[in-house]
Amino acid sequence: MKLLSLAVTVLSAVSLAVYWSTAAIPATLLAGFSLICAWTTFRSAGISTFLKIFVAIFSTETLIFGGLNLLSAVGAWPAGLEDYSIPDSLPLTVAMFSILVWAASKLPVVRSMTVISDRYFDSRERTTARVWPFRSFGVSERALAAAMVVCLVLINQAQVAIDVRLSFFGRDWFNALQNKDAPEFWRQLFYVFMPWAIVFITIAVIEIVITSVLTIRWRRCLTNFYVAHWLDGATHYRMGLEGGQADNPDQRIAEDVSRFIDGGLGSGGYGVYSYSILLISTLSSLVSFAVLLWTLSTDFPIPGTDIRVPGFLFWVALLYAAFGTLITHVIGRSLVGLQFFRQRYEADFRFSLARLREYSEQIALLKGETTERAGAMTRFGRVYDNFIDMMRVRKRLIAFTAFYGQISPYIPYIMAAPLYFTGKIQLGILRQTASAFGQVDNALKFFVTYYASLAEFKAVLDRLVGFDASIAAAKALDGRAPVLAAAAADGALAISDLSLALPDGREILSSASMKFAPLEPVLFNGPSGSGKSTLFRAISGIWPFGKGRVDVPAGARVMLLPQKPYIPNGTLRAAVAYPSEPSAYDNARVREALEAARLGDFVGRLDEEDNWQQRMSGGEQQRLAVARALLARPDWLFLDEATASLDEDNEAGLYQALAEKLPRTTIVSIGHRSTLAAFHRRRIELKPAGDGTFALGEAVSAK
Repeated sequence: MKLLSLAVTVLSAVSLAVYWSTAAIPATLLAGFSLICAWTTFRSAGISTFLKIFVAIFSTETLIFGGLNLLSAVGAWPAGLEDYSIPDSLPLTVAMFSILVWAASKLPVVRSMTVISDRYFDSRERTTARVWPFRSFGVSERALAAAMVVCLVLINQAQVAIDVRLSFFGRDWFNALQNKDAPEFWRQLFYVFMPWAIVFITIAVIEIVITSVLTIRWRRCLTNFYVAHWLDGATHYRMGLEGGQADNPDQRIAEDVSRFIDGGLGSGGYGVYSYSILLISTLSSLVSFAVLLWTLSTDFPIPGTDIRVPGFLFWVALLYAAFGTLITHVIGRSLVGLQFFRQRYEADFRFSLARLREYSEQIALLKGETTERAGAMTRFGRVYDNFIDMMRVRKRLIAFTAFYGQISPYIPYIMAAPLYFTGKIQLGILRQTASAFGQVDNALKFFVTYYASLAEFKAVLDRLVGFDASIAAAKALDGRAPVLAAAAADGALAISDLSLALPDGREILSSASMKFAPLEPVLFNGPSGSGKSTLFRAISGIWPFGKGRVDVPAGARVMLLPQKPYIPNGTLRAAVAYPSEPSAYDNARVREALEAARLGDFVGRLDEEDNWQQRMSGGEQQRLAVARALLARPDWLFLDEATASLDEDNEAGLYQALAEKLPRTTIVSIGHRSTLAAFHRRRIELKPAGDGTFALGEAVSAK
């Protein structure tokens, strides 16, 4: 950016020299704009990577178009190309765009947007790309992303240029029609319109292809980022404990990311990419057609008077659009909040139905269908009420924008018709004036046209910003968690001065210290709510509320089996191997583990795909979790009532299998059955300490 800034500074100096030698006003304007552009380009080294791409494009174009424009100013432009000289407004326009992009980078909402966007445009991942008809080549993802954005901006600018050229075609075509000039009519149609139309269609197809590739790769990158950070270091678990803004993280990853990029694939909405390109297109059209409209309406009088205002129709379009934008904002400003809650209520409703499906057996056994139906309709009631509120706002918004849009096309005809009736302008000029007015009006009423979708985009942005904040808050809980350290001394696991609290701040275990010798089975007892499971979570390193120290033997593998195991959808082999890959264990080991866990009936179904969480009984699920432990062979195995759903015979069989198959594993259990004492050599109880907390204490030996 510094080199580009220096080049634009040189352009400014040359423009100033041209002004002194020729006294050309455009040269001094170019000198002023390019000098500001050089300064903002230099300062853009520290802005968002995504916005930096646009600054680089427009500053480079300032350099190119400004240089070509100066050739015309000093008379060095080739005589045979006079019709293709660079307009004075073009380098000024792209310089202004570069300045505006830098200025926009300072806005808080734009900063929030680009923090998310830059996760793709700063990616250092290597990938392959192919541009037909050439071979595939290796490239960094960030370079490919930047190249696609540059191509799309250039295509967009070419489309605006073609629109301007076709406005002159329309002028000449209608003039030929008015003059009954058949040869000129057909010449304009076949030799002007048709070639440009073919070019426009071709680049439109190219634009669709590049846009599709950019958005899906962008979405893949952001989805990977959010999934990785959500799952990193038990963040997903801690977010649930912390609460906060991040309701329905599944929706934020699956839907909000897509909506953020391009309004949701196939939704017809608008996202950060769409609005970036759309704003460039709008501004390009505004400048290009504003110059044309100003020129066309230089001598237009105010209707009914002889008062002539330079660029009269431009000022009419500006005032008309400003009025429409103000009224639209007043009517629709509540849409942002309504859109935010719409997505939340929809996600809550879907999640409740998914839970109903997951626990269908329990609901059927309890005959809870009536309660579930009432709960589902209560949640849908929020969706319904929100929809009605949005409909009321949209009704007023559409009524105004439709009325606004119906009047817009006729304003230039009303203003220019007196000149046409008196023969001062031809039909082609009238049509071109109306077309230019329409383009300027469409550009100026950007917020009128897109207000509703902008409100939805702002709601999506707020949800992703809130998701980022919740992830950061969950990660910050590490500073409030007990210290988990690797200790090499004597292979024991020890807790030192350990205090644990609940998410609401209430302490449940106070200043506990205890050592657990390797290969000594330990059984924990205590009343419900005494902190047994919380202690196990702290030892596993996922509980973030407390202080003290947990020393785990260096290099030791710790595994915890909860009372209700998680079983992913897919093959039974994948469910048993989890969290390892399905291919991590050979068939013989998997079958042996299932047999030892008393799941011999499932041995022949290893490659069968099913929803095993629902297909298996509670006891079968717990036996499958034990089979996982037999495969993983941890050094320390914590069982948090992991056999509570089994009868005593099956429970005893599993503990015997663990002792036989895992002779080098230390087993620590939570359980309430007296029969468990036979499988443990030490018993620890959590007893009330009198101040609302519990304390660890040795119980009578199990043997």
